[in-house]
Amino acid sequence: MKTKITLFCLMFLLIAGMANAQDAPKSIINKDVRLTKYHDIKELERMQKGTLLELYSERISVIIQTLPYIAFATKPGVTMATFGIPDTKDNAKALDDQIEATKNYFLSTMGFQNKILPYSDRSNLIAAILFYEQTLKALHVYSQENRF
Repeated sequence: MKTKITLFCLMFLLIAGMANAQDAPKSIINKDVRLTKYHDIKELERMQKGTLLELYSERISVIIQTLPYIAFATKPGVTMATFGIPDTKDNAKALDDQIEATKNYFLSTMGFQNKILPYSDRSNLIAAILFYEQTLKALHVYSQENRF
């Protein structure tokens, strides 16, 4: 009897989980995309090259996963439904394909960066980090001037 109840509860939880996962709308921008902190040149100059490489990669990640979508959104959590885009099979597939393409591009870019970037000059890394941060700050200003 206990086995039947346990089996029934397990099946119910699996079915409920699958139904819940299918109903959740996908965000146009990944919810994990965010910058931890902005830095100034003095902070960056005190950091080791390994830390600079991590900061550079973090900024590349945010840019790759945000800039292509600024016509729609600049922050995670915005879905197609937010803009009244119909939830059709074709639109859902288009979003899935785009998410997959972005993921593949990101992985390819990061693979290259991880192999080649350590050879970069420290001062160029600092300049690039500051440039990317200015770009992301401008994106924040852009987002403040728009509703999303």
